[in-house]
Amino acid sequence: MSTSGKFRVAAVAALSVAALAVAPGAAAGAAACGALFDDFHYGSHIDGLLGRHGWQVRSGAGGPGVGGARWAPEGITFPTSDGDKVLQLASTTDGTPAGTTQTEIMQPGRRFFEGTYAARIRFSDAPVSGPDGDRINQTFFTISPLRYDNDPIYSELDFSEYLPNGGWGEAGPVNFQTSWHTYTPEPWYAENKSDSQRRSIDGWHFVVATVSGGHVRYYIDGALVADHDRSGPFDVYPRQNMSLNFNQWFIDLTQHSGGTSTYLEQVDWVYYAKNEVLTPQAATERAASYRSSGVRFADDLGGC
Repeated sequence: MSTSGKFRVAAVAALSVAALAVAPGAAAGAAACGALFDDFHYGSHIDGLLGRHGWQVRSGAGGPGVGGARWAPEGITFPTSDGDKVLQLASTTDGTPAGTTQTEIMQPGRRFFEGTYAARIRFSDAPVSGPDGDRINQTFFTISPLRYDNDPIYSELDFSEYLPNGGWGEAGPVNFQTSWHTYTPEPWYAENKSDSQRRSIDGWHFVVATVSGGHVRYYIDGALVADHDRSGPFDVYPRQNMSLNFNQWFIDLTQHSGGTSTYLEQVDWVYYAKNEVLTPQAATERAASYRSSGVRFADDLGGC
């Protein structure tokens, strides 16, 4: 799993109503309730705009990942890629816990529940430097706190957990979509539904999910890859508001082969439409409309 603890402006009015197509399974009578969009135009992890825009960069230690590793705020940067600023998460390891850094950035305000989630993400099959082979996890997800073992209202949606070198019994590459009911960390016990694609997704991809009407539908590049509903032995539909997160962490260090390796995950933009179910195409068109209007950040989720 991903972690255990874990303005819209006037220009938006120009968005075409025709682009707001509704996907199958939309909640009857659900009313749109604002949106969050970020194009990640920041200077560094200490840019004051990050906090004012609701973002928190993780530091310190703790799970998930390698015990003794450090969550490194300096691993969050905003370089230019293909002519535009992106969010970059850089995680490194020399094969030891003390020499391992992991990265996470989040919207910790728990404002995320039903609606449409979208991001353009660059996943990486190989490190940018050093030997390949580490069991790295590159993610995009929402999550609520686990108050205690088997918390009945625990909620987590893993839109993508990409393991280019495998892990969790998989040889890799593999990409997971997982909807959670609950879990116990020690000894490990989990109740969830999960689908996966056992192929490389190296490079840029559109990751979209819709949460509505008892269904969580996951899409990669517009193709439906998973549909998780309330059926079965436990209900994986979220039961409470969640935070919004990106992180990159090491499952273990058993495959490291020497030297220091640095892995990158990049995010071009992120978009969330509260209580509104959009097709993947409509969601990406929304993001494009913000950018073409010169909007770098927008948030009118408010208290609705």
